[in-house]
Amino acid sequence: MQRIIGSLGLVGLLVVTWSQGEPPPKPIYELNLRVNAEPLPPARQTARLGAFRLEKIWRLRSRSIRFGGYSALLAIPGGRWAAFSDSGALLRFTPPDRAGPGPAASPLLLGSADGKEFSDVESATRDPVSGRFWVGLEGRNQIIRLGPDYVKTAAIQPPAMQDWGDNTGPESLVRLTDGRFLTVREVPGRFFAGTGNPGLLFPRDPTSGARPLRFTFDGPRNFAITDMAQMPDGRVLVLMRRLIWPFPMRFASRIAIGDPRAIREGEPWHVEEVARLASVLPIDNLEGMTVEPRADGRLGVWLISDDNHADYQRTLLFRLSVDPARLPWPK
Repeated sequence: MQRIIGSLGLVGLLVVTWSQGEPPPKPIYELNLRVNAEPLPPARQTARLGAFRLEKIWRLRSRSIRFGGYSALLAIPGGRWAAFSDSGALLRFTPPDRAGPGPAASPLLLGSADGKEFSDVESATRDPVSGRFWVGLEGRNQIIRLGPDYVKTAAIQPPAMQDWGDNTGPESLVRLTDGRFLTVREVPGRFFAGTGNPGLLFPRDPTSGARPLRFTFDGPRNFAITDMAQMPDGRVLVLMRRLIWPFPMRFASRIAIGDPRAIREGEPWHVEEVARLASVLPIDNLEGMTVEPRADGRLGVWLISDDNHADYQRTLLFRLSVDPARLPWPK
């Protein structure tokens, strides 16, 4: 889908390097990544975040043509994040709130064919035990498995996803802690529907050819699902967005919560809205989300926006936090 991004402040200059013990695919893209702290909005503009607290916003900038378009965000070893783009590029970086190695940018080796349909990564997930990754490609409606070194090891175009369309594919993908895989199609027919989206729950690695359970997604109306992340207690946070104004693009977002144990064959899976990121906030096309347990018992909830590689759009990185005890258990 689309992504958007625009301007502000200056905090620091980071030089591209790559982390020790984590060999990236070659070649390495040369980029100077600037990370700029953005001013936080007034408290009255964050009143609809519910139990969530907006703690920090950064803008990420680079003049490299390989930068931007990030649609998925994952935690990786060493306290770092991996951001996957819709141009088949990978950015690994240390979050701006901590010290660590500088950023590394490299291509994802997903296939020999050229064209967006062979590189449009819209979702990603990871097994923390094996270190393997799975990415969802829009257009081809394909799931690809990568090794810990980010090299392709398996791929499948599940028959259950063959009618998911060219620009409405597996925008969200999460490997649950019990080994199942959950994905929801972004849009079923009308552009910003939030209910009735087809979803699949695979009993194991989708590239094994396992037959998925089919269900429908029931979330906030008129918002499109863009990512999911599982909390330590098993519940899943769902990131959604809506285009409010076409040009210059303005967005609103929602965070919902659902219990994957409630998913049943052929039935709606209900998720409950728990936060509203209104268009008055300095948000953009938020498409990636990851969660991080913290020592104080709260969860860090990180969001990244997709700039569509457009000069008038921004790559924003949000850090929110929430006490999971204050979030509901949807029925």
